[in-house]
Amino acid sequence: MNHSKWRMTVLVAGHAVDDLYQGAVPSVVPFLVAERSYGYVAAAGITVAATLLSSVVQPLFGILTDRRAMPWLVPVGMTVAGVGIGLCGLGDSYLFTWLAIALSGLGVAAYHPEAARLARRVSRDGHIGMSWFALGGNAGFALGPVLVTPVLAFGGLHASPLLMIPALLGGAWTFMAMKGVHGVATNATTHTGRDDWRQFGRLTIVVIARSMATFGLATFLAIWAAQRVGGLVAGSAALVVLFGVGAISTLLGGVLAGRWGRIKTVRVSYAVAVPAVAGVALVPGPAVYLTIALAAVTLYVPFSLHTTLGQDYLPNRLGTASGVTLGLAVSVGGLAAPVIGAIASVSTLQTALLSLTALPVIAWIAARGLKQPSPSMRA
Repeated sequence: MNHSKWRMTVLVAGHAVDDLYQGAVPSVVPFLVAERSYGYVAAAGITVAATLLSSVVQPLFGILTDRRAMPWLVPVGMTVAGVGIGLCGLGDSYLFTWLAIALSGLGVAAYHPEAARLARRVSRDGHIGMSWFALGGNAGFALGPVLVTPVLAFGGLHASPLLMIPALLGGAWTFMAMKGVHGVATNATTHTGRDDWRQFGRLTIVVIARSMATFGLATFLAIWAAQRVGGLVAGSAALVVLFGVGAISTLLGGVLAGRWGRIKTVRVSYAVAVPAVAGVALVPGPAVYLTIALAAVTLYVPFSLHTTLGQDYLPNRLGTASGVTLGLAVSVGGLAAPVIGAIASVSTLQTALLSLTALPVIAWIAARGLKQPSPSMRA
């Protein structure tokens, strides 16, 4: 295997391990609700813990990595993300659980900007290569419930330290493999064109709206499917469908962008997302899994395209662009979870989920103003 393929393999696999712990958060929530009798607002607060600190810190990591390469953040961030999730089930204190999840979010914040910058440097073929990197992360999301459900179903919340194992192994492997990416990491920022902050700001609106819809679904989907179909296993299966189909759709996004272009692919995806998200709330029984799958396709096809567009709009600030498109904008989406929880508390969970349809509408409207980055901008 040549150096470029080896470097990308390390980054894709590491992204899967890191984002496994983001996918673990919504998988942990039903067990917290079952064992500790958390209400909707308290459950949403756990998602806030994973996203609040990450939202603030992640762009700062992006700015730092634009100024100086910090490849050590990749294994360290991954390890901290796993340790936080591993600690979350220990102790009965809500504050302790909240802080443990927040620690995991901090690890995720440290990981993404540097890893995405390295992936763009390693991948010379633009959005296709980055779609593989994004695929790794979304595959990790999909593996979150696959890892969490059997561990907590058989061992309860006190078995949560077992969830650290992938992060400890993955962090150690990435650290040992870091010599393979260090040569790329030493070239911090290469000035390649003009930064277009206006287009980047519009793209940020798109990503935030998409993230709010995705986090809103992910936070309450397991609870909704458990009510709709029956049982915690049905809820976990819904998350597997959402994240699993989403992971495959991430790679599909690169293929569609090669045929239609990135901008058209993004616009069409969000137009179709409106009825798909509404279907999750309205379709009864096991058929809900079909609407979940369709929603996953429409929400995840644009995922890697957001990152490459952001990097092309800000070619001189790849870390900052990655910190926002993979970090700040995505994490801010988690802050919508308490609002959805509050709507569910005063009305019904179905009404709360139905309200999410407004978000792909906003994303579609904002995407209509996006322009293809000029050749002088592209990295």
